[in-house]
Amino acid sequence: MSTMHYAEVSTTGAGGKLDEVDIESGELLYPGLSKGENQLRWGFIRKVYGILSAQILLTTAISFVTVLYTPVNDLLKGSPGLLMFFAFLPFVLLWPLHVYQQRHPLNFVFLGLFTVSLSVTVGVAVANTDGAIVLEALILTSGVVASLTAYTFWASKKGKDFSFLGPVLFTGLMVLLLTSFMQMFFPLGPTSNAVIGGVGAILFSGYIVYDTENLIKRFTYDEYIWASITLYLDILNLFLTILRMLRSSNN
Repeated sequence: MSTMHYAEVSTTGAGGKLDEVDIESGELLYPGLSKGENQLRWGFIRKVYGILSAQILLTTAISFVTVLYTPVNDLLKGSPGLLMFFAFLPFVLLWPLHVYQQRHPLNFVFLGLFTVSLSVTVGVAVANTDGAIVLEALILTSGVVASLTAYTFWASKKGKDFSFLGPVLFTGLMVLLLTSFMQMFFPLGPTSNAVIGGVGAILFSGYIVYDTENLIKRFTYDEYIWASITLYLDILNLFLTILRMLRSSNN
């Protein structure tokens, strides 16, 4: 089923006359969406945000265990090979996640492994950061995500389109990845790190807007796993970028 309709939204009134639907006061997600498909899209969105909430709760729980249970943190810090395994495992799991995203229950099994492996690396980053900085990063991330999500839903209802952000964000991501790789061999100063962190925060904020609009308009109803993954990665990367930026400025 196509997720985009550009025909005029209307209802049949008395005498067979067509009356336009007031999209400003109604519940339509964006102009041109039929009523029936609007209900399906809202159900899809609720499903994706339910999965996303479970991922965030799992990441929070694993991070708490890593922080509070010292032997786990010591094991990971003392085993670089194990930590590298958890760092690269999500990239490996992206392939089966893409292939089996519509095969239940394999899709949720791979999604759980993907979330756990990322949560371990997040837990190590949090465990080795001052608690006040972690709290600040968490509050800032929550505020930014909530604000950008609300704005994107409002803008979509007004008929705004953010598809043009795709190539721009991808180019920025490639530059950010290359810069981070170069830092391994040519370390930069704290000021440069703070600037890169700020650029990264803006980049992942843009991705939250772009992927939220994809959730509203473009993802098909069978792509709930992939939609939750993209939003989860956007939020996680935003949090880690803000955490790194605050940690650099504190040092």
